[in-house]
Amino acid sequence: MAELTLVEAVNLALARALEIDPDVVVFGEDIGINGGVFRATLGLQARYGKERVMDTPLSETLIAGMAIGMAAQGLKPVAEIQFMGFIYPTLDQILSHAARLRNRTRGRLHCPMVLRAPYGGGIHAPEHHSESTEALFAHIPGLRVVIPSSPLRAYGLLLAAIFDPDPVIFLEPKRIYRMVKEAVADDGQALPLDVCFRLRDGSDVTLVTWGAMTHETLQAADRLAQEGISAEVIDVATIKPIDSATILESVAKTGRCVIVHEAARACGVGAEIAAQLAEHGLMSLYAPVQRVTGYDTIMPLFRLEQHYLPTSARIVTAAKRTLEAA
Repeated sequence: MAELTLVEAVNLALARALEIDPDVVVFGEDIGINGGVFRATLGLQARYGKERVMDTPLSETLIAGMAIGMAAQGLKPVAEIQFMGFIYPTLDQILSHAARLRNRTRGRLHCPMVLRAPYGGGIHAPEHHSESTEALFAHIPGLRVVIPSSPLRAYGLLLAAIFDPDPVIFLEPKRIYRMVKEAVADDGQALPLDVCFRLRDGSDVTLVTWGAMTHETLQAADRLAQEGISAEVIDVATIKPIDSATILESVAKTGRCVIVHEAARACGVGAEIAAQLAEHGLMSLYAPVQRVTGYDTIMPLFRLEQHYLPTSARIVTAAKRTLEAA
């Protein structure tokens, strides 16, 4: 069993899908010969040929439209957008067509496509390369939005997304592409979509997060443990639809919740989770839900981006604030 980084696990899952299903095709800007900006598709074109691993023109609208057309005709396209900051030209195709195809045709057609994109800050990139706007897609009926937080989950969730019959936006947190390695078996086993993963058991406070922020959240849980505070850590993983049952179960046990995400605060996915807790778990809460998020401003350039991103210290402070209530 190989020790892989997250980006290597993505490559392994793509190779496995191409191997087991001839209807899987992979395409995007510079993903063939060069293997993509982050080398997520390195070696796939040489192995599976130019008809299944294709370089495209620099046109995100074309990439999304081509994926929808392929999916409607029985293929399983996996399209890459080079950075999430370049994903906005795809919105018309994704929102108006991919998300609606099953409904529009009353089930006659469906859209088994995946749109992959590296997302998030923390790598000293320009602002348009550091977006965390997952809430845009989470708001759209008909889309599933998945964000892995480790190599093992990247492998299993990407396989599940590729073989899901409906469109999946698969966002890869590039800050942790090569941060850690984890044992990943290339066994073709998908992980379940639409469920949270409990990364750590606890009894005093629930920390809810996803993507790269799992790193800081687990660090915060370690710091809290040193002070005798037991924190449960939940990785949401699929932010649309959200597995509210797991979060509610955890909060029923701890009575307190801190939601952590890199994206801007206003109208973020954390606000939806907080609303669901208020609606269905209010009587379990001993203190108001806390959110630790990015700020409602454009992601700054690299000298200031660490001031924008949530830190483990901010998470610890928010957790302690919830514990101040009786």
